[in-house]
Amino acid sequence: MSLIHFKGSFSLFANKKSVEGAAIPVIDIKPLRDGTDPQSVAAALHAASRDYGFIYIKNHGIPDNSIFKARETAYSFFHSDETLKSTIKISDKHRGWINSGGAKMDDKLKPDFKESFLWGYEDENGITPEDHPLRGRNQWPDFLPELRNSAMDYFSQAHMVAHQLMQGFALGLGLDKEFFLKTSDLPLSRGSFVYYPDQPREMGNDQFGVGPHTDFGVLTVLCQDDVGGLEVQNIKGDWIEAPPIDGTLIVNVGDLLHRWTNGQYKSTPHRVINRSGRERLSLVLAFDPNPETIIDAAEIFGNANEPAISCGEYLTWRFDRAFAYRKKHDG
Repeated sequence: MSLIHFKGSFSLFANKKSVEGAAIPVIDIKPLRDGTDPQSVAAALHAASRDYGFIYIKNHGIPDNSIFKARETAYSFFHSDETLKSTIKISDKHRGWINSGGAKMDDKLKPDFKESFLWGYEDENGITPEDHPLRGRNQWPDFLPELRNSAMDYFSQAHMVAHQLMQGFALGLGLDKEFFLKTSDLPLSRGSFVYYPDQPREMGNDQFGVGPHTDFGVLTVLCQDDVGGLEVQNIKGDWIEAPPIDGTLIVNVGDLLHRWTNGQYKSTPHRVINRSGRERLSLVLAFDPNPETIIDAAEIFGNANEPAISCGEYLTWRFDRAFAYRKKHDG
């Protein structure tokens, strides 16, 4: 299996430096959400994306109950017997359960220690278009029927946050606020519940919950729990903690937004190491627009460092090289 090599360089095994969470900006997005002062929030998002690529956001609008229900049902799923989880093992359309060891972020690394459950867009009748290699029918567990409602509710709530942020990024770049959302009615976005067991120290320093990587798509919206373990690499190459901050989400720029902004917005390497003595759970939305969306920085800047590419084409290329179950797609 051919694994992706990321642009630029970052140290896979550099030691962590403990840094206050304030090293990553915290932005109140309420004035963007309610329209009272969108430009000030847009300016802050623009600066943070240009300088850091990682942002804490508060007053994001996702109800506590949606988060609680998502966590509750996700834990019920991951605590279930492996034979039950295997009934919805990951499909060719990247929907379902990936066991520990099913993802690998770089060929220098061991497979990730995490487990994941993945799903995506479906309409009110539960139907998903079968129009792309990374979009197809969601797989919901018969043994845990309540997972579907909690997952789709969280997906909808987080998707609304992603749309508001994309409007903010557009305003920060001096564009029409809908610039990044013109083709997003049938998004390639993926929701995922990501489970990190406590990692025994005897596994060594070269084992990660998720190895150092940059995110493939446009934008990631992450709801951490209170356990910690997320680390971000700064421009000096040091790994710094991105600790939980109550009431916030973490947002980070992905490789496609980096490309769409001609490199102005940083897609920052990050990793997870959970040695807390506790299990850890993340609620993730990876926002991406429709597969036909053309990612072309020349539309914004008049020139582009990289050629235009469709969102769907780019993501297929990246996924085919990162996930073991897709190795049959490699050339």
